[in-house]
Amino acid sequence: MPAVKSPPAGSQGIVPYLLYKDAGAAIDFLVAAFGFDERVRFPNQWGGVAHGELGLGPDIVMVADADHPGGPSTVVVYVDDVDAHHAHAVAAGAQTEGPPEDQAWGDRVYAALDPEGHRWQFHTHVRDVAIHGMDG
Repeated sequence: MPAVKSPPAGSQGIVPYLLYKDAGAAIDFLVAAFGFDERVRFPNQWGGVAHGELGLGPDIVMVADADHPGGPSTVVVYVDDVDAHHAHAVAAGAQTEGPPEDQAWGDRVYAALDPEGHRWQFHTHVRDVAIHGMDG
């Protein structure tokens, strides 16, 4: 079995994650106005967007409806060992939302707020998952 790559293929190491009141409309605008291509759109239970990815060349921007804590954005950062990163952050006084947890899309993740309230998510990609096998 080949080794899993972190970040996963098709993703850069630091990814902006923008939250919108209407992420569907934002996706449509960003595609039409700025030339992004829509790569992924998973619906949430209310018919909005639970998670979307827009590409421009090899880079992506993630978007979703604003039902997450923190400000209007999150920064996703891929690290080599999310558990060690979490332990270091907690020892340095970071307020996290909990310990790292495995996610359905193949990443192990924890989140924290910085002193100004910006949300940061730290990920390690631990397994490859086919997109069609995910149910947003």
